[in-house]
Amino acid sequence: MAGSDPNSDFDQLMQRDGVAPIRSSPRADTGRAPLPPAVITARRRAAQGHPDGLGLEILQPIDPYDPLAWKRDGVQDGVYRNLRLGRYRADARLELLRKTLPQARDELRSFLRECLTHGIRTCVISHGRGRHKDDAASLMRSALNQWLPSLDEVLAFHSAPTQQGGLGALYVMLRKNEAQRQDNWERHQKRG
Repeated sequence: MAGSDPNSDFDQLMQRDGVAPIRSSPRADTGRAPLPPAVITARRRAAQGHPDGLGLEILQPIDPYDPLAWKRDGVQDGVYRNLRLGRYRADARLELLRKTLPQARDELRSFLRECLTHGIRTCVISHGRGRHKDDAASLMRSALNQWLPSLDEVLAFHSAPTQQGGLGALYVMLRKNEAQRQDNWERHQKRG
């Protein structure tokens, strides 16, 4: 045993005694589920071909009876709950009924820019709801679910309450524009 590898001798002794080495994964456990391949592909395509992430390919069709819901990290739960319940006054509305996806994408971009310019924080987007996943209205819902999280202006969205459009409309919360942020900063400086 004079020229043998000490690690292999140790491994042989351990295996003889019924001890198996611990298998470790080369990946860290972040506590989050891995992203679906379609989402990874969408992010890659968005980085390559669509700088704002508004591609026309629907990567994950949404069932017409599922509510749409999303919020950016940092949005308080109480604020999001009020949005979900329709407690904020919507100061603008975008109608996407009977629009094609390219038309809807272009109108959405200009609508959100206009809202940000005028300091509108909450708006409603009417998109309709089909009966099947491949209906035009259902594809529009799926596209909005895919597009809105990739836009910096959008902080959160949720399907509207039944009396205000239900699954055929979205309440969308937008970030403050520069003037609103400056005003907020000045108000908090006066308190201190």
